[in-house]
Amino acid sequence: MNTLHNIKCYLYDNVLTENPNDYIARVSSERSLTVQDVCTSAVTRGGADISAAAMEHAVNLFFKEMAYNLCDGFSVNTGWFMASAHVRGVFESPEETFDKGKHTLSFDFTQGSLLRRELEAVTVEILGIADSALSIAQVTDVKTGSVNDLLTPNRNLKIAGSKLKIAGDNPANGVYFVNAAGRIKVDATDIVTNNPSELIIVIPALPPGALYQLEVTTQYGGNTKQLLKEPRTAVFNRDLTVG
Repeated sequence: MNTLHNIKCYLYDNVLTENPNDYIARVSSERSLTVQDVCTSAVTRGGADISAAAMEHAVNLFFKEMAYNLCDGFSVNTGWFMASAHVRGVFESPEETFDKGKHTLSFDFTQGSLLRRELEAVTVEILGIADSALSIAQVTDVKTGSVNDLLTPNRNLKIAGSKLKIAGDNPANGVYFVNAAGRIKVDATDIVTNNPSELIIVIPALPPGALYQLEVTTQYGGNTKQLLKEPRTAVFNRDLTVG
């Protein structure tokens, strides 16, 4: 397959290992596309023979019906991706029933054969080392063990990265959950661990099913004795879903 696509990446310090000389690559993405965006592209670029509005309506109907069937325990294989329900947590005996306090139910999505085939037409361009003055590399929902995916309200979230320590007296400093409905700031008393490479916070009482982006704003620049004059903000590049 000929090369049709190019993905650009920056290198970031790998804070998840003890090796000071290794890096991880993160895709440089301009923005997240909505269903409407993709349908419009299918018409304007791809030459789809129906309107973008009609396609968006059909896609949303499909996803709604897919979710209905997933909730009944069916798995769905579209060829492009596979989806199924997954129960996490330990059951102490054969008689133990599902307990929302210690068990979680979520949906897993994995790439299918058609989407995997598209990778043959993609090249990866490394743009060099990113300005890692402040970055979020990984978030882990402590209750479920989910990485870069789920949020469990009122439980802990581990945030790994570079120069994350919340420092400075600017009122903007802190940890935020952000979506179209607004910005929710984590109370300062709910920041359990406040280190340059790791924050541990208590997730606010966010509404179930909502999507949020995670932001960290701080004046820390590597030295608590000499803070930055203005705060800097790191935005995690994946949406997180409230479980």
